[in-house]
Amino acid sequence: MAVKIKLKRLGMIRNPQYRVVVADSRTKRDGRAIEEIGLYHPKEDPSLIQIDAERAAYWLGVGAQPTEPVLKLLKLTGDWQKFKGEAAPAPLKVAEAPADRHAVYEAAAKEALSGGDTGSSGTTPKKAKKKDEAPAAEAPAETPAETPTEGEG
Repeated sequence: MAVKIKLKRLGMIRNPQYRVVVADSRTKRDGRAIEEIGLYHPKEDPSLIQIDAERAAYWLGVGAQPTEPVLKLLKLTGDWQKFKGEAAPAPLKVAEAPADRHAVYEAAAKEALSGGDTGSSGTTPKKAKKKDEAPAAEAPAETPAETPTEGEG
């Protein structure tokens, strides 16, 4: 039986998410798989690539052939170079951890209490800006006096 390491597509329209799977070469793209060995989410920034190196090395060792897209992913993660005995590539770019919501809220609250310009009237900055702009608006320019027309008396 010919075994391939290929991508199984999941996700919605215009938001592809893939699983790296080991499957018989005759199965459909999204058909039954022997084993799932990784994830690939190309739309995230940076792209999420998680491949179980131990299982990938096992399947490559027993003769599984990676498809072209999977081969590129294996080269990015360094699993292909490890299998071939070559030098490892540069490390992948990793997404930074999302900010803690509680810490962001605390920082905003401290800023509002210490240096925030809320004004004594309790208005929001937008309303305060509108109030400041209202007196600054100039009166419309005066129009010339009407000239008397003929026939008026």
